[in-house]
Amino acid sequence: MNQDAYNAYSHKTSSDQLVEVAKIAAPYKNRPEMLMTVIIQVQKVVRAFSEDVAAVIAREMGIPQTNVYSFITFYAMLSVKPRGKYIIRMCESAPCHVRGAKEVVKAMEKMLQIKMGETTEDGRFTLEYCPCLGICDISPAIMINHETYGNLTPDSVTQLIKRYIREDV
Repeated sequence: MNQDAYNAYSHKTSSDQLVEVAKIAAPYKNRPEMLMTVIIQVQKVVRAFSEDVAAVIAREMGIPQTNVYSFITFYAMLSVKPRGKYIIRMCESAPCHVRGAKEVVKAMEKMLQIKMGETTEDGRFTLEYCPCLGICDISPAIMINHETYGNLTPDSVTQLIKRYIREDV
């Protein structure tokens, strides 16, 4: 693991959160096929998968920690790096690109004063690219947490982000 990846992975998770993670993982002892189920439930408790979180999941499920880390780092929707309350994922597929995604990205970066792959200082927003969202008919499109938005323009995405800033969503 390179140093940057390790530094992101080595952030601390609160003891209360680790107790919750243990409660989620414990019922699946010796059931490695249930790792996805555990990860999805744990993701509701923690905003990033730290080394501590992976260690608790591994211990409670009776599987190697390297398996947990490999699983977490394989899927784009999971992260070892702390992310914001609102994760804004920009589709990077060809249809979105052709229909103006680049301008939408510039508007989001300007509005939030961060670049793609970064999180705002207050921890509220993270900008990320993701593979196709499967809604090409309304591209360019983004997903904010679990809500999708399409037919975006620089103006419409700016107004949308303002709603999230006001918590008017």
